[in-house]
Formats: sequence, C-alpha cells, structure tokens
Amino acid sequence: MLRDKVKSFIYLFLFLILIWLALVSSLGYQELLTGILITLILALFLNEYYLKLGLPPLSLRRFAFFIIYLAVLFKEIIKANFDVAYRIIHPRMPIKPGIVVIKTGLKSDIAKMILANSITLTPGTFTLDILGDRLLIHWINVRSEDMDESTKIIGGKFEKYLRVIFG
Repeated sequence: MLRDKVKSFIYLFLFLILIWLALVSSLGYQELLTGILITLILALFLNEYYLKLGLPPLSLRRFAFFIIYLAVLFKEIIKANFDVAYRIIHPRMPIKPGIVVIKTGLKSDIAKMILANSITLTPGTFTLDILGDRLLIHWINVRSEDMDESTKIIGGKFEKYLRVIFG
C-alpha cells in the first residue's frame, strides 16, 4: 500500500512538473524552483485523489501509446474541423444529423470518459451519455445507423489506443 502511494506520488509529481514546464516554457532557475515547489505541494495534497482514479501503473509502453493517441486525436480534430467547415461553406449544407449508439470494449470508467471526451472534441460529434458499454452520440452527418459500423467510424480510431493505455 505504501509502495503504491509512493509510486503514485512520483507519477503525479512528474506529470505536474511536465505540465508546469509546458505552461511556463522556460528553464530558468526561478521558474524551475517555483514549479518544483508548487508541484510538490500539489502532489502531496492530490495523491489520495489520484489513487482513487484507478489509473493503471505507468509503463514505457503505455506512455508511448499515449503519445501516439494524442497525435491521432490531434489529426482527427484537424480532419473534423475541415469537414465541418466544408459543410458550412457548401451552398446546400450537406448534413444529415442524428443520434447513434456506439459500443465500447473499454472497462474502466475513466477510459470511457476519455473516449467520450475525445469524440466530443472532434467537431461534428458530441457525446450525449455513457450507458454501460454504450455511448450515445450526436453526429452531424450520420453515415451509418448500424452500431458496429458507427462504432468503427466514430470511436474505433481512439479506442484501440485507449485499450492499451487503460487495459
């Protein structure tokens, strides 16, 4: 139990310091010292909450898949932005809005939440609800009402990486 607390504290501290460095974008000693101090205090206070999230232990493989997942998410957001812009600019505005249900194989609640948020972040789709292993999605241009096909089109590109990260 103590070992888990120490590991989670270290992971949380490293994660927070990375966020700090990304936000400050400076390696000056004052910024670095301030960041270390603030992240140490935050890691001490937030460690119990971090443990309750039920996140899997960090590994090099999971971290690599997380980086790939972020790249895929960014690519899909860009593609969806262009798709929505095309639909807005097109004279006939070719949309076929509707609500579809997709199925997920993810088990943990946090993995399902990240999948739902990833879908919502891509313009043209919006996650309305998570009901067990199903997600209710509003889709600006419904290409298929079949659950398996909709799952493949909407969530498949994210889920395969999230399964490794949270599996």
